[in-house]
Parts: sequence; structure tokens; C-alpha cells
Amino acid sequence: MIFVLVCLYFAKEFFDHKFDSVEALQSYMKGFGVGAPLILTLFQAFQVVVPILPGYLGCAAGAIAFGSATGFWCNYIGISVGSIIAYFLAKRYGIDLVLSMFSKKQYETWSTRIEKSRSYEWFLFIATLLPLFPDDFLCYFSGLMNMNSKKFVWIIILGKPWCILAYSLAFGILK
Repeated sequence: MIFVLVCLYFAKEFFDHKFDSVEALQSYMKGFGVGAPLILTLFQAFQVVVPILPGYLGCAAGAIAFGSATGFWCNYIGISVGSIIAYFLAKRYGIDLVLSMFSKKQYETWSTRIEKSRSYEWFLFIATLLPLFPDDFLCYFSGLMNMNSKKFVWIIILGKPWCILAYSLAFGILK
């Protein structure tokens, strides 16, 4: 229930244009003082569960605001938690939820690509390693498949940090 309230709060802030640039997001987070890293972590979980913002926005803001190390941990924990929540939401609520958040064309495109894949688990792991992949969609899509939840969680834990680390190091230089 708390996560739903946090999501609703961030959605309101988004529609009030509080997050329309890296600078705006940084300024917003800094307004929370010592609680700012927690706000970034929650924001990153939110932006996976409600995929209206690109993930790199939070990665950039976190690394610039808090440095590479703290930014990395906030981003990694938030994105990983959000990815796992997305998986379980899709598992619980099914294709109707996924199609309400993503286009039918996107769903069909990835379904076709994945059907041709020999091993979806390896595909998902590689996709989590690469920047600019539709990770949020793939987390939801994974929940629709007959994929073991432990395997999914391990793929997220082992695959997510590398791209986030690259973003954190690259954007941390700008601090």
C-alpha cells in the first residue's frame, strides 16, 4: 500500500513537470536533504513500475547529485526492486495490465523476437547488461511467461548492475 501511495505521489509530481530534466530531478531530490538518496531509490523503483520516464534520467541525476558510488547503489537498488515488482505485477494481473502500459505492437514485436530465441533467460540476461534496451517492458513480459521467479530475480541481481555502473561512472564525472 505504501508503494502505491509513493507511486501516486511521484506520478503527480511528474505531471506537475518536476522531473522534465536531469537538473530538475536533482533539484527536486536535494530538497529532501539527508533523505534524498531514499527519494532517488524510490523514484527509480517507480520509474520501472510506471514506465513513463527513461531510466537513465534517474541514473544521471543520482550520479551527479550524490557521486558515482552512492548514485550507483540508489539506482541499482531502486531499479532492481522496481523490476521485481513489475515481474510480479504481470504475473498476478496478466496480459491486460501489460497491454495497458505498453503498445500491442511492442508486445507483438518482442513476442516474435523471443519466440525465435533459443533461451529467453539468456536473452533477458544479455538485455539487462545493455543500455537502451526496453528493460521495463521485458520485466513485465517475463512475468507473463512461465519463468521461474527465482531465476528472474537472479538475472536482475546479476545483470542490472553493469549498465547502471557504467551510467553512474559516466555521469559521476560531471559532479
